[in-house]
Amino acid sequence: MKKAIKLLALTEIFVLASYLISFSFYINLQIAFLSSLFIILGSSLAYRKMVHQEIEAQNITDERDFLDTLEDPHELYDDIPINEAPAEELDLKAIVQEERKKIKTLNLKDMKNSSKAGFSLFRLVPYLFLVLGFIALKNNELLEITIYLPSLLVGIVVGYWSVKEVIAQEILS
Repeated sequence: MKKAIKLLALTEIFVLASYLISFSFYINLQIAFLSSLFIILGSSLAYRKMVHQEIEAQNITDERDFLDTLEDPHELYDDIPINEAPAEELDLKAIVQEERKKIKTLNLKDMKNSSKAGFSLFRLVPYLFLVLGFIALKNNELLEITIYLPSLLVGIVVGYWSVKEVIAQEILS
């Protein structure tokens, strides 16, 4: 946690020092940095909160890995033995019904569970800050896109390292 705070403080000193270049440079850097930093921190906190809630509710299922799902969506390479009986002996209707049961349909419960982190205030407020900050810079004719866009990267990197430090401390304790 101390490393994350030091990193944020050093970065903010760097941002404040950019005021010596020009006010326009400083304000673009500050708004872009804070926007992307808040988005990374908010997204991470929302996701962490959702994971902790699922763990507490013991809603953990033994599902396939995400990469396995991407590489083999229809489970063609699984080790499950295939029924190698002749076609005449197979009950095709039963097989089709069994396969239809495996297909997941979109239902309200799944939508609710997947939207928890997406509509969290931890995520919505930083995006609102990003949009309003951009509009404010544009309306006040202070927006310099060549400064603004790279400054977003600074916030992303600092946010990533800060979250990484905090989560590492949480795991160790």
